Amino acid sequence: MTAETPPLVLDIDGTLTDGSGRLDPRAFEYLPEWDAPLVLATGKAFPYPVSLCHYFGIDLTVIAENGGVVLADGDVSYQGDPERAADAVAAFLDRGGDLGWPAFDAINEWRETEIAANVAADEELLRSVAAEYGLEVFDTGYAYHIKTPGVEKGVGLRAVADTLEIDPTEFVTVGDSVNDVSMFEVAGRSFAVDNADDAAKEAADTVVEGSYFDGTASVLDSLP
Repeated sequence: MTAETPPLVLDIDGTLTDGSGRLDPRAFEYLPEWDAPLVLATGKAFPYPVSLCHYFGIDLTVIAENGGVVLADGDVSYQGDPERAADAVAAFLDRGGDLGWPAFDAINEWRETEIAANVAADEELLRSVAAEYGLEVFDTGYAYHIKTPGVEKGVGLRAVADTLEIDPTEFVTVGDSVNDVSMFEVAGRSFAVDNADDAAKEAADTVVEGSYFDGTASVLDSLP
């Protein structure tokens, strides 16, 4: 890490992707060249960001499942209560709910600390059942996440910063969704891409003109 290059946290969906949800190939040019710690943060299950780090050729430093799983410097930590989330989802299904995924549920197959439902699921029933189990339903715009209250990306960023012995305010973060707001609050500088939702735009220090990876690339180009 040089004195000029800041450590970086990047959301994945809507930030490293294009409008169709595909990973922007330019990310393979930008990310391996970043001369400072680089964290991939996502609501997706743990294997997704780990795999991306592998294919980008960068250190395995990730925040997954909205802060539920953190990996930094070879150390993995878990937050939340997966058994309670599983019990709540079982009750949701018993009462006629449907998570809304195909028979092979790739969204939840490798998820360790929470369970996600399609945004087409019965939100009212889902929230009612989650409340009975002391859980919350977090709507990222991509899915409903049934999780332990207080588990969020900002908590994950603090854990990464502590492991790497970096002040969290040294980090620059880029995101596009309400689940990035807690990261924005922890990091020293925050950027929302133009396709971001209202919550992310309101919380970010700066909203850039470009959408998706166009916006992210403009941030990376502007930093030392």
